[in-house]
Amino acid sequence: MIARSLRLFGRLLGAAFLCLVLYLGAAAIGGLVPGRTADLPLDLPPGDEVEIGLLFGPIHVDFLLPATPRTRTALEFAGDAGVPVDAPGVAHFIVGWGARDFYTTAGTYADITPRATLRAVTGDASVLRVDVVGPIDPSADYPRLRLSQVQYNALLNAIMASVDGEPIPNAGFTPTDGFHEAKDRFHILRTCNTWVGRILRRAGVPVGAWTPTPYSLRLSLWRGGLS
Repeated sequence: MIARSLRLFGRLLGAAFLCLVLYLGAAAIGGLVPGRTADLPLDLPPGDEVEIGLLFGPIHVDFLLPATPRTRTALEFAGDAGVPVDAPGVAHFIVGWGARDFYTTAGTYADITPRATLRAVTGDASVLRVDVVGPIDPSADYPRLRLSQVQYNALLNAIMASVDGEPIPNAGFTPTDGFHEAKDRFHILRTCNTWVGRILRRAGVPVGAWTPTPYSLRLSLWRGGLS
């Protein structure tokens, strides 16, 4: 009986490992295969008027956006969640999308629970997080992309279109961040990083067709000569 249970456990573990390998392999391919961007150059002429950043973590990528008047106007909805959108000391906005249960409770990786992880894998409602920061050291190491003003407007419009509801009370990890209900369900095939890829493609940035991991996004930037 014990031997049979061990064999079953071994098979399940092997199957889980195989699924993980296949998923990561598909993510790498998805990052290298060109995705469909907005039509260039007719609709979104490229340029270098606006610099944005991508903040990479082990499993999550955020946008780093300049606190221009246009950005403040686009993100004014975040003020309802307590984000000081109009504060004079704000130099950048951090914007990300994720699973509601996972994203609103995991301030650090030590906070991650099995329940939140399972819901993120199988399906959960999504949220948009906005935070503010002051000036950043110019030597800070993170990927930077330069967009035309038209491209940047398209990116902001795509972010605004992701919001789909009210601010979420009592959710946040810093004194200045806030969460809003968002469109689309989060699951293992539609992650925070596929959202970043989709928003970039809406702005005419050539990233991969499917970017579920930070690694696949980095591959996309490398393939497009953007990093």
